[in-house]
Amino acid sequence: MTNTQINQDDINKAVWNACDTFRGVISSDTYKDFILTMLFLKYISDVYRDEHSKLVEQYGDNPELIKAMMAKQRFVLPEGASFWDLYEHRHQAGNGQRIDQALHAIEENNGAKLKNVFQDISFNTDKLGPEKQKNELLRHLLEDFGKELLDLRPSRVGSLDIIGNAYEYLIKHFAAGSGKTAGEFYTPPEVSDLLSAILEPQEGDQICDPACGSGSLLMKCGRAVRKNFNGSKKYALFGQEAIGSTWALAKMNMFLHGEDNHRIEWGDTIRHPALKDKDGTGLLHFDVVTANPPFSLDKWGHDDASNDPYGRFRRGIPPKTKGDYAFISHMIETLKSETGRMGVVVPHGVLFRASSEGKIRQQLIEENLLDTVIGLPEKLFFGTGIPAAILIFKKHKTDENVLFIDASREFKSGKNQNQLTEDNIQKMIDTYKARESVDKYAYLASFEEIKENDFNLNIPRYVDTFEEEEEIDLEVVRQERVKLQAEFDQLETEMEGYLKELGYGA
Repeated sequence: MTNTQINQDDINKAVWNACDTFRGVISSDTYKDFILTMLFLKYISDVYRDEHSKLVEQYGDNPELIKAMMAKQRFVLPEGASFWDLYEHRHQAGNGQRIDQALHAIEENNGAKLKNVFQDISFNTDKLGPEKQKNELLRHLLEDFGKELLDLRPSRVGSLDIIGNAYEYLIKHFAAGSGKTAGEFYTPPEVSDLLSAILEPQEGDQICDPACGSGSLLMKCGRAVRKNFNGSKKYALFGQEAIGSTWALAKMNMFLHGEDNHRIEWGDTIRHPALKDKDGTGLLHFDVVTANPPFSLDKWGHDDASNDPYGRFRRGIPPKTKGDYAFISHMIETLKSETGRMGVVVPHGVLFRASSEGKIRQQLIEENLLDTVIGLPEKLFFGTGIPAAILIFKKHKTDENVLFIDASREFKSGKNQNQLTEDNIQKMIDTYKARESVDKYAYLASFEEIKENDFNLNIPRYVDTFEEEEEIDLEVVRQERVKLQAEFDQLETEMEGYLKELGYGA
């Protein structure tokens, strides 16, 4: 294979083109797992092969030493389980079974690192049609990933990010086509950028997303630490995800981005929080907690909330059919007492709905935990057109005020999705840091003002965006009308003349 330099766009296009094998046969919701898993398998296989080649060059006459050193690689590939072993047998029957066996063997040989990652992903499935069709589809898939353009050896690719970026590119494109299910695994990158900038993760921070989807928001926070602290990787990422296949995506996503210092758990965060302390009785606490949880989740675990062993719902139990405050309450409870800060994406109803939600909201404000409310534009998120807001909470605030930012009118318009530009994001960050009122954009409200509003946080109550209409000079309008009428009369006269000439007139 050649060592020609490659670029990100080429890799992205080649991987996206591999989806053509499945388009029109099964839905993207189903085949995304095949494509993303195959990219992961191809990458770890190419890395393994690259390492093996290097060791053969160095220790060619000592196969035992090479074998021992290969057993210490980041990922260990047992014999017969690499992408290239599968590629070699692609023309034989049983591709689905062979791929599943290879994935199972890789899982077994990599201990806790890849435990259960491939359990929800089976290539030997009836979803791909009858055996002959399935075998043919998987042969094409192996051939797509076997192309020279997708030679992902580090000696050729150079940077790990190229692979991680391709994975993110795929996830974004799958989200765009997935409609309502997209929100389960993807937060738009601009929103992740905004949250990671506002929360300012520091070196040494423990960072958690209790509804982590495919892990992109967590990784943005990790990237912020590396960017601001000279490439430092002194931080740890924690997450939990309820959907098994999405949890697997998050795990693979982490490894492809070189984020090995992570702990991503599988399970329902509200019913069964898995990020617990050593004796398993209390929740772990973090410096930064951030999430884009499912909006107004029905059946979130209301029936068990009154007996919550972690005391998360001591401010009140959220309504049965709306789990927004269940996630907020959980997140607040996992903040470290000194450094804890959090950012959560919520639907606007969280700002003003009454009853139990109103009581929880009031208590959070009275405890001086709420720092900032940011209103975002509509149609930013996949699967829902409704505008969302970001709530920033802090364990240690320097004042009793709450900053309101109305960023709902500043965005780049798109056909299906609107986008935040870099300028839009920077304006929000600058306004957040300045913590001052800005005409028609931001307002720093005192505790008393919020109390007077019955702890209703609806942004228009605080940020007045009303634009006065220009006064109309009626005399100018009248003169304009007279002038237009005269022009119209003249045109009518000319038209009558033309019609007479053509013999249509009286």
